[in-house]
Amino acid sequence: MSLLEVRDLRVHFHTREGVVRAVDGVDFDVERGETLGIVGESGSGKTVTSLALLRLAPPPARIESGSVRFEGEELLALPPEAMQKVRGRRMAMVFQNPASSLNPLYTIGAQLAEILRAHERVGRKAAEGRVAALLGEVGLSDPAARLRQYPHELSGGMKQRVGIARALLCNPALVLADEPTTALDVTIQAQILDLLISLRERHRMSMILVTHDMGVVARMADRITVMYAGRVCESGSAATIFNAPLHPYTRALLESTPRVDQSYRRRRVLATIPGRPPDLLDPPSGCRFRTRCPEAIAECARVLPEETLVAPGHSVSCIRRGSEAIAA
Repeated sequence: MSLLEVRDLRVHFHTREGVVRAVDGVDFDVERGETLGIVGESGSGKTVTSLALLRLAPPPARIESGSVRFEGEELLALPPEAMQKVRGRRMAMVFQNPASSLNPLYTIGAQLAEILRAHERVGRKAAEGRVAALLGEVGLSDPAARLRQYPHELSGGMKQRVGIARALLCNPALVLADEPTTALDVTIQAQILDLLISLRERHRMSMILVTHDMGVVARMADRITVMYAGRVCESGSAATIFNAPLHPYTRALLESTPRVDQSYRRRRVLATIPGRPPDLLDPPSGCRFRTRCPEAIAECARVLPEETLVAPGHSVSCIRRGSEAIAA
């Protein structure tokens, strides 16, 4: 049994203009000790998916249907009190913006110790001692002094380290990392990625890494799920996605990403994906990528492709690529 099994997850935003189908039938699994990368452009549904797993998608979002089974337990059926015990203890999250995810009115020590005491029976001093030890583990200097500091006294990279420490307080089995390096400069990004890799191995935890950066998933992920306009385009091992992608959108993402192992002397300008992502209030009929796809045919407008298993561990949602792979 997988650590996490997500089936037909649908999250809709009910607005005055209509219903936005931000996540529209998403399936994926996460195995124990594995890192799954979820990639796609802004608006593809990556972050909403990760928030929905913890039932934190903000109003007017609503989980319409689906199944989220974590360690064999159906999270979508849990009452709020039981779900509160899952968050932070068994499944935790590193949020995208470290500044806004920390409360500016409380010290670092108070915020993190409160989480620990809410989930475990420990006293104040014991909680502060464990928080200080974890702050040191994530690379913050003088962790005892950091306990008394407020978020505004820390740099962006230091805040993100605090956010990572907060996620690891109760040794969760699964950590969701939502664009953990987006708000940081390039040098700090590399440090945070190295830190996540070392902590994953040290704590033997699973991870879902949400990002638009193909370079980050190449470095971090064991398997990759590619999302577009609320749906999964392709899923497979990192090696398969990078070396033998089938979906035109996956190929377009890779072709638009600079690579150090390729020469660009002949092609001075990186490839781009024409057009823009569809309006999910009124998505196009059939395949949602068809209006931007160079390989679209008439049937793409009539058929909404479902994920097809084309090889062990490799699935694709494309009427052309799926049939080609099976025929081959």
